[in-house]
Amino acid sequence: METTETTETTEAGEPHVPASPSWEDLVTTALLGTDRRPPTAATAGREAPVALLDAAAVAVVRRRAGLRAGPAAPRPEPAVEDPRPVLPDAAARRLAMLLTDRSGVGGGRRGSSPDLMELLPQWLAAANAHGYAAPPQSLPALLDAARGRTDLRPAALAFAGPRALWLARLNPDWRFAQRSAPGGGTALPDPDDDEAVQRLWQEGLFAERVALLGALRARTPALARELLASTWATERAEDRLMFLDSLRAGLSAEDEPFLEQALADRSRNVRATAAELLSALPESALAARMAVRAGACVAVDHTGEVPAIAVEAPLECDPGMERDGVVAKPPAGRGERSWWLGQLVEATPLTTWPGRLGGRTPRQIVDLPVADDWQNELHAAWCRAAVRQHDAEWSRALLGSPSAPEAGGPGAVSLAERAKLLATLDAGERAAWVAGFIATHGLSEAFQLLGVCAVPWTAPLGRAVVDALNIARDAGSYPWSFSGVMGLAERCLDPSEATRLDGLLAIPDEREDASPGAGGYWAEAFQRLVTTLRLRATMAEELTPPGTDDPSGGAPRS
Repeated sequence: METTETTETTEAGEPHVPASPSWEDLVTTALLGTDRRPPTAATAGREAPVALLDAAAVAVVRRRAGLRAGPAAPRPEPAVEDPRPVLPDAAARRLAMLLTDRSGVGGGRRGSSPDLMELLPQWLAAANAHGYAAPPQSLPALLDAARGRTDLRPAALAFAGPRALWLARLNPDWRFAQRSAPGGGTALPDPDDDEAVQRLWQEGLFAERVALLGALRARTPALARELLASTWATERAEDRLMFLDSLRAGLSAEDEPFLEQALADRSRNVRATAAELLSALPESALAARMAVRAGACVAVDHTGEVPAIAVEAPLECDPGMERDGVVAKPPAGRGERSWWLGQLVEATPLTTWPGRLGGRTPRQIVDLPVADDWQNELHAAWCRAAVRQHDAEWSRALLGSPSAPEAGGPGAVSLAERAKLLATLDAGERAAWVAGFIATHGLSEAFQLLGVCAVPWTAPLGRAVVDALNIARDAGSYPWSFSGVMGLAERCLDPSEATRLDGLLAIPDEREDASPGAGGYWAEAFQRLVTTLRLRATMAEELTPPGTDDPSGGAPRS
């Protein structure tokens, strides 16, 4: 039996070829379902879903094959050479391991394995201290790591060097590298080239101008200030604020006339920043005005059995106080008078108070009782003043003895205040105070204080932390309550302490009142600590050039 094929033809007699469905039609059919909307490309004897997938495959090939070639772009200029020494092979392999580690992803228990990503900042600091150049093949992973962790960016970009900026211009995901680089990656002119400096200041982008001002401020502070003054009246308020903040570097009495003018700025934030900078200059006219105001509010009262500090807070915030940076409206929950008093005392030079309060030393002043429940407000303001003025003697007085029964000391009102006060002391004194605090009060409030101590921890501080962890283990609690301190110990303990910790690796006999299985978890935590310390020692050795005796590689103590 013969079969006759019929083919539709056009009016001109040519075969009719059905139009291929558009990609949008195929997607719509897939979303609605072939039962509700059969594909237009369906053929007899074939299931509709199969016909839809076949049509989609054909459409994909057609779309890819039908792309027109774009205009040829100019080839990028080659990346500049990085003149720094090449990273040793062992250190390069370690870097690749650190960049590919994902042990912290997912939030599960790590067991006894070190968290390599948490060691990356320390590795980068050591590599930068040696002055090594990043291996070219590591730059993409290094930029990806810095993209995901802003805390890594300064050290990662310093290590990555100029080639990272070259790569960042070719990948939108890495634009942060250009924003983070001084001047957005643009080379700054020589400070001695007056014409180039003026041209960049007048015509450059905001980031370039900020970078230029910072560079000049580090080398010739007066020139930077004069440059800023030349365009100050025409700058936007938000730009004036950023530019003014750059004067913190190299702040001196020579900046006072310019800052005094800024006290009359249209922007409240600019005025507040100018007042803050002036209050950091003990000999400034603003500091003297604040000293007169604060001195009228605080005095020694000899009428009682023992001398005490009497406080009479301001009754109003006059226009002069507002011009000098005192904010009139207090935050929610604060009384107006206490709010004004705190600002006056904070901005007053601390050298004012011994003469004002009977020739007493800072420690004697802090030990005086304060009448009418003003102690917390007054001491908190002195804390802020000590931090702003970097006064170590007042910081010691306000911190008090680390073994004092009151954990907050005689003056500090919070852990944050204590941490800021500690930052004004030198590294050795800071570590000794925190070690004494931990020996008396344990680890429950020590995490924030440990964060301001130099790395690696001194031997006394390291012993205090390990002893406190051991006491916590013997108490039978789970180690998870101390996971923050344990994580700090992994990164901050001196690697030489690993041998001394070997005795803590065994699972102890559990007490009857101990949490079930706590001993095993503690043994696992100490095993991770020891493993991490030994890994850090190995990392330091890998970064040490041959013939160098210092395995730490001169990594900066922070």
